[in-house]
Amino acid sequence: MEAFSDGVFAIATTLLVLDLRVPTTAPLLAGLLQEWPVFVAYIISFSFILIMWVNHHWMFQHIVRVDSTFMLLNGLLLLGITVVPFPTNLVATYVLTPDQTTATAIYSGWFFIIAIFFNLLWLYASGRGRLLSEHDANAGLAEVITRRYRWGPPCYFLAFVLAFVWVPASLGLNVLLALYYVIPRERMVRLPGRRVSPSQ
Repeated sequence: MEAFSDGVFAIATTLLVLDLRVPTTAPLLAGLLQEWPVFVAYIISFSFILIMWVNHHWMFQHIVRVDSTFMLLNGLLLLGITVVPFPTNLVATYVLTPDQTTATAIYSGWFFIIAIFFNLLWLYASGRGRLLSEHDANAGLAEVITRRYRWGPPCYFLAFVLAFVWVPASLGLNVLLALYYVIPRERMVRLPGRRVSPSQ
């Protein structure tokens, strides 16, 4: 199941590159410079998907079994991941136009939905230690990760609201959230009697 999920993440990151186009205007340098929103959107969204993949991988290190409900919830998350290239293309195309608010709202709103899917997946797996190893369930690791994930939905919703107020603030908050979730897990998890090594 993890291998299948990794494949979907890989496809989603690959699809992002299809938005990059060779400029048809001359001179070439000017054409490339005009395409800067596309390049920036590509780098940001690739980074976001990469960070989500890393967090998904960390999650699966503590899940020792799966059931049909978990598989369906994981499918919802993968659905969210595969759609990311579309709002990315919207932002890249319309960020410098009067429709920038709509494009940014869709972009931030979709990450809000993904954050909900992420939380549903983890809360189902960790609820009463349903799918976790006995050690992780008893050591309180589930609660630590839950506290880390719960910031996602409200913050992404704030980014969605900010899109209607000031587009740069909305996009900036998305970047800050990505930086928060890229913090190495070893710095976030400190549990008595358990040492998390870099290899984990």
